[in-house]
Amino acid sequence: MTTRDTQILPDADLAIGDLPSSPATDTGHLNQLARGLRHEARHVLGFPGNLAFSLEGLAPLLNVFFNNVGDPYSHDASNIAAKAHERAVLTYMAGIAGARPSDVYGYVASASSEALLHGLATARQALPAAVVYACDQAHYSVRRACELLRMQVVPVASRRDGTMDAEDLRLKVLRQRRRAGGAIVVATCGTTMRGAVDDIVALRAAAEPAGAVYVHVDAAGGGLVAAHTSPQPSWSFAHGADSLNVSGHKILGMPVPAGISLVRRELLPERDGGEYIAATDRTLACSRSGLAALLLWARLRSLGRTGMAALISRCQEVAAYAVDQFEDAGADPDRLPGSLTVTFARPSAHVVRKWHLACAGDIAHIVTVGHVT
Repeated sequence: MTTRDTQILPDADLAIGDLPSSPATDTGHLNQLARGLRHEARHVLGFPGNLAFSLEGLAPLLNVFFNNVGDPYSHDASNIAAKAHERAVLTYMAGIAGARPSDVYGYVASASSEALLHGLATARQALPAAVVYACDQAHYSVRRACELLRMQVVPVASRRDGTMDAEDLRLKVLRQRRRAGGAIVVATCGTTMRGAVDDIVALRAAAEPAGAVYVHVDAAGGGLVAAHTSPQPSWSFAHGADSLNVSGHKILGMPVPAGISLVRRELLPERDGGEYIAATDRTLACSRSGLAALLLWARLRSLGRTGMAALISRCQEVAAYAVDQFEDAGADPDRLPGSLTVTFARPSAHVVRKWHLACAGDIAHIVTVGHVT
């Protein structure tokens, strides 16, 4: 146990004892927690989770068990799933990501980090001896996924705007060219601190000296934004991605985390999940939350394609407004084209705590997702 682990001890009032607790007391406690979090939402500016959603009408779903076992495209023996709604979500997401639904395999994962792991596991199967190239601005979950998969990671430098440096990638690939097996490039669409979007066309070209190239795009924070930005950056299947992951809760707003994994279908052979479930299964999780798929479907249906475009446009307008206000305040702001992320000079610790800001070195940022006005 680390020092950090020992600093936060369990709350005695929340201990689970030998005897049943009072349902009324516990319900009251949970409702009070929810009210406090809703009140605090207006101060959460530094993290990309849209807290502006209203799904109270779906409360009856909490009395039903939805278990999406195995592939969304396969029936299963339990038949207590919401796979039809999951397939509707995947069809929408495939179109957003520049692919025909029939050309990609997808599923709703527990979070975007699981979807990232699924994409990298697919890359490992396609190119088992390949080196992974990831930018120094990539999310930490990329390195963690590679550690789990025992994949060697070669760090690539970033440019001033936070994107992966294609020339540095080319040089790193040339240094590794004696290794047979190709290159796995992990691009980012929406980097953590700057919201930068890597150009996957340029990155694929830079990695060609390695031979076979697989490009995975971590689009957790920026995929939905990039898809509704004009001109659209090079980030999707239409631009050469082999797989990508998108967050289901960051832009949309959800009461639970969720992620979407999308992979070129030819890269994933069909796998039998076992006679007892009577389903094929190319997911990592087997049993998956049908409730998360239903909530994603409900959010997307409530917006439609026009509503999603309007949501992104409004968030971009708020980001532009924020830049103007920070400039007037002398806070040295910066924002990349189309991004919802605005960086500025790191303020005092009190301001960082009050507004839940994300910081790195001498800069902080806000992310103008839906609840930020």
